[in-house]
Amino acid sequence: MKISAVIPAYNSAKFVNAAVASIQAQTKPVAEIIIVDDGSTDETEAVVRALPGNIVYYKQANQGPSAARNKGIELATGDWIAFLDADDQWTADKIALQKAILEKYPELVLVAGDMAEIDNNDHIITESVLAKHGMLEGFQDLAGQAIPNALARLVTKNFIPTGTVLAKRDILIAAGGFNADIRFGEDLELWAKIATYHPIGCLPQRLMLRRQHGKNATSANESMLLDLTKVMDSIRTFSEQQLKHQGLDPNQLVADAFWNLGYWYFATYKSNLARNAFVSSLKQQLTWRSFAYLIASSLPRLLVLRIRKFKQRIS
Repeated sequence: MKISAVIPAYNSAKFVNAAVASIQAQTKPVAEIIIVDDGSTDETEAVVRALPGNIVYYKQANQGPSAARNKGIELATGDWIAFLDADDQWTADKIALQKAILEKYPELVLVAGDMAEIDNNDHIITESVLAKHGMLEGFQDLAGQAIPNALARLVTKNFIPTGTVLAKRDILIAAGGFNADIRFGEDLELWAKIATYHPIGCLPQRLMLRRQHGKNATSANESMLLDLTKVMDSIRTFSEQQLKHQGLDPNQLVADAFWNLGYWYFATYKSNLARNAFVSSLKQQLTWRSFAYLIASSLPRLLVLRIRKFKQRIS
């Protein structure tokens, strides 16, 4: 088993040293570290070239993290790929824990895990993201076994942080790699493709420290919500029958994505865009919720403000 670690980097001079150090500190070492510099304009190249160890450095024009990860997969000589963003860090036993679970459950083609969140000073903000989202106990019960109905669980809540993933290289390639046309949710799309046809696992142990700062904030915004409509439509296309088999309505997934987009527009008083999104939601699935918000987004803004104030008072 030969593992290649892939790091996409963009203007990462401040943190990439710590990311690489966390890989080199593994109790079970990886064979190589591939750093794909995605068009950095800071000192990233100089910092990386000064680092010791088996590091492959490749620089390309800026194309986004998905294209950088795909290039890393292409350059890798390992049969297994592990990912880490340049501003994050692995815990020291990350690879050891994953190797152990793969020895126990060799049918798995992808193993992820829990993570903590840290600030720019490496202070822990969140001890367990799985616990934060109420999922830790379920993965503790599974103890690394193949996840039942993993596809349905993924599209309900993406529980796989990219920086914790260890996956078979040929499976990543067969699934098409990361979709470079999508900026938000491209990881979910890839994991869903893999989970549609293969067993995957998720360890309850903390495998990564993810840095929280403005550059990687993923609070709801228009671009993210637009991309998620594309992601859910894509997942429906290649996993429709599997989703149905696992108890989910594929059309409802897409309808909900459009409703979330419509509600964001509605909440930010972009009425025309809200109406278009709610109409798109209704085309996927007829629901009273979408119909009600379609009507509400057609009302005068002043009336909407009064309705909101009334709802706040009675609640």
